[in-house]
Amino acid sequence: MPKNRDTFSSLAAWRRRVLARAVQRGWRWVQETGSVTAEHPGPLRFRRLGPGTRLAFPQGTVFGEAWIEIGDHCIIAEQVTLTAGMLPGLDLGPDPILTLGDGVVLGRGSHVIADTRVTIGSDTYCGPYVYITSTNHSYDDPHEPVGRQWPRAEPVEIGPGCWLGTGAVVLPGARLGRNVVVAAGAVVRGDVPDHSVVAGAPARVVRSWDPELGWQPPLRTPAPVPIPEGVTSEQLVALADLEPETP
Repeated sequence: MPKNRDTFSSLAAWRRRVLARAVQRGWRWVQETGSVTAEHPGPLRFRRLGPGTRLAFPQGTVFGEAWIEIGDHCIIAEQVTLTAGMLPGLDLGPDPILTLGDGVVLGRGSHVIADTRVTIGSDTYCGPYVYITSTNHSYDDPHEPVGRQWPRAEPVEIGPGCWLGTGAVVLPGARLGRNVVVAAGAVVRGDVPDHSVVAGAPARVVRSWDPELGWQPPLRTPAPVPIPEGVTSEQLVALADLEPETP
């Protein structure tokens, strides 16, 4: 009897491994087939969708594509919301409402809500669950539920080369300069100068770049060592696989 039980357990484990591999292969096929690219846009008809750009499957809420421009080689992760206008089916005029430059990365679960003009500069990277919106609720009337009061909208501009950490929120009217770092969980409003680091809610500048003095206050970590010229990607991969020597 113990031998039969062992045989049954081995067979069940084998079946589970086979089924797991089949499910994983099937899911990878679904992800690949369901992703959106310029060559395979599916039902989405963006104003522009650059070459090399991919919207991962499953996509979040997407509407107003005719007023959304996405540049080249962007990475839009799973469950990212991209909307232009307050509701689907609205005529928003001749100009784009939401523009993503080349090389923009939007992390998983992020939302970009553009009821009026929102621009994200090239090579801006956003971590997971970043929320960028041009619209905010108003609460002028103390007797009316906030959700029923007409919202206010202001343009949002994020300069090129920025980094927005996980859970960062960019509010209507915000204007971020070039190469700005937004700490995780920060809530940004107003103007943020070039080459600065902001943190907190509301966000404030905690570090900035001075052409003569460098970063102020000074960075607490050593500067990264640049990769030597002539090193290939294959050599870097091989280097990463090397195990450190034990003393």
